[in-house]
Amino acid sequence: GKSKPCITYGLRGLAYFQLTVQGCEQDLHSGVLGGAVHEGMTDLVKLMSTLVDSNGKILVDGVMDTVKPVTPEEEALYESIEFDVDEFKKENSVNALQNDKKSLLMARWRYPTLSLHGIEGAFSGKGAKTVIPAKCIGKFSMRLVPDQDPREIEKLVVAHVEREFAKLNSPNKMSIEMMHGAKSWLSDPKHPNYEAAAKAIETVYGVRPDYSREGGSIPITPALEDATGMNVLLLPIGASDDMA
Repeated sequence: GKSKPCITYGLRGLAYFQLTVQGCEQDLHSGVLGGAVHEGMTDLVKLMSTLVDSNGKILVDGVMDTVKPVTPEEEALYESIEFDVDEFKKENSVNALQNDKKSLLMARWRYPTLSLHGIEGAFSGKGAKTVIPAKCIGKFSMRLVPDQDPREIEKLVVAHVEREFAKLNSPNKMSIEMMHGAKSWLSDPKHPNYEAAAKAIETVYGVRPDYSREGGSIPITPALEDATGMNVLLLPIGASDDMA
């Protein structure tokens, strides 16, 4: 919300992938060779469609296996958070998949997601161009939650894509790599440091802060906690509607 400060105790991690399909050595003209070649773009679009469905469900086997169930104690933390679903949808100009506060916040903060970002190498300019791209590269990423290791997620995603590509019986060349990965971070909001921060915020603002998690990734946060062995907390300064 906009009227209460918050303390952040969790962030999602990240695994960013690029998926490449190459069908030929140079771009081709669809009027000359369309129908005579196995087009790489068709393979790429098919492969990317196997990763996630239109409701946001991740279709890669094994990804959800290490996601911990919600405990009553965790669920209670969402009850008092100031958050208006309708205002959220209006500010972001979106139609949300969830229409209640708790489900929407959990989807943003404590569950993994998979997003398709774009395709490199394809025609994307204005107007019309009847090109068959020689090589196209799909970009997608996953936001990870506690107990999901980026390297283990990489193995699952690579196995999934290789399995799906084999089903196509395509003569094209396919490769996939994880460009970078970052672990998630989750601290204990019951730690004395959090209580001290909450009291300080209450002294300044006259209200107890909300305890929140965020869907983005700040890799230095778990790195600091691992390196020092100390508790870390985040005190957000930006506005809740700054789209950061």
